[in-house]
Amino acid sequence: MPTEAHRIDVHHHTIPPVYREALSNRGIAESGGRDLPDWSPDLSLGVMDRNGIAAAVLSVSAPGVHFGDDAEARGLARRCNEASAELVATHPTRFGFFAVLPMPDADGSATEAAYALDELGADGVVLMSSHHDGSYLGDPRFDAVLAELDRRSAVAFIHPVAPSFFDRIEVGVPAFAMEFTFDTTRAAFNLAHTGALERYPDIRFVLSHAGGTVPYLVGRFDLLWFTDDALVERAPKGGSAYMRSMYYDTALSANPHALSSLTELVGADHVLFGSDYPFAPELATQMSVDGLTGYPLTDAARARVERGTALELLPSLPRRLAGGGTP
Repeated sequence: MPTEAHRIDVHHHTIPPVYREALSNRGIAESGGRDLPDWSPDLSLGVMDRNGIAAAVLSVSAPGVHFGDDAEARGLARRCNEASAELVATHPTRFGFFAVLPMPDADGSATEAAYALDELGADGVVLMSSHHDGSYLGDPRFDAVLAELDRRSAVAFIHPVAPSFFDRIEVGVPAFAMEFTFDTTRAAFNLAHTGALERYPDIRFVLSHAGGTVPYLVGRFDLLWFTDDALVERAPKGGSAYMRSMYYDTALSANPHALSSLTELVGADHVLFGSDYPFAPELATQMSVDGLTGYPLTDAARARVERGTALELLPSLPRRLAGGGTP
């Protein structure tokens, strides 16, 4: 690892063999319109070393682990999380992980979150923006999961998926290039609109890809608070305030158009470096690094985006990076 490596990548995916096998058994060979890439710990470490990334927080990507059967989803989530924990134990100064949950199975997800956070030392959880049954984060049926996360002040990394109705959209743009951003926005806005962010204020949510279209659309979202008294009662802070309470990563978004809108909304303190490797190739990681390097931030703000805020948000990381091992 080069001495200048300092970045912490909070949007970096793992494809454990058990997960690839489960997808293959269901005939799934792509995610969001992109073929499943090759992945191994060594491939990740190589990309990290070449791009000044000291540590990466691994997560399972879309489509998640639930394909219609709760018991199978619970088993697959457990195997994926245990594989990630083993990898962190092998490389404690280089990797952390967000535990995948068998959503939309709320009971199973609450149980898995508790196990992963308390027993496996997960740095947080990854939640898909929506699910195969059409449900979104913020739906009251998921309150048991959010309550479990809130009690622990856990980090919840929200990753997009192609929505359940994607096959009915007669536009030929791959899901990762368009619908992923919209689905992130739906999840974030629904969490605020249903009052979930008000009821569970101690969850630290991280939105992928600069929040999708959140920074651009939040002004329209705010207008709802002028016309809906029930909304004001269940979510009194207003749309922009709830969106500013979240964190946002730079994966596929470290460009002036996205960063200017995002930093106008939340400043640099709630922005985290993300690469989206390996679903985005190493070139995208290089572009993220270059985009942040060239964007007009103060040195202090850039240091927070690339490292500082992640260390504050994920308190077990500093000890691991210092060689202290897993929790």
